[in-house]
Amino acid sequence: QVQLVESGGGLVQNGGSLRLSCAASGRTFSRYAMGWFRQAAGKEREFVAAITWRIGNTYYVDSVKGRFTISRDNAKNTVYLQMNSLKPEDTAVYYCAATSLYYETRWEEYDYWGQGTQVTVSS
Repeated sequence: QVQLVESGGGLVQNGGSLRLSCAASGRTFSRYAMGWFRQAAGKEREFVAAITWRIGNTYYVDSVKGRFTISRDNAKNTVYLQMNSLKPEDTAVYYCAATSLYYETRWEEYDYWGQGTQVTVSS
């Protein structure tokens, strides 16, 4: 079992930055690939970024490439999402998730989810 708790969301102006954190419980955290997803009001859940568990390869949706960075600290059981140059269209609830697969962009393939943290970017 892995329990995930996100933090770091909030209200930020257009062009600002936020860093989301996802703290995981469970001794096997380091064996899971981790992903960040987001869901805006009235829209489907969207893949944002993922990081593999051992080598730490990273993957991003095109709309955040060059602006967002996913990273993980296995010693602290924590995954981060650094978000720079935020835009109003980044406004959503952001979720972290864990998968036992190498990495996935499909939310259905993730086994564990956090409760989400709201990110609002004002124009």
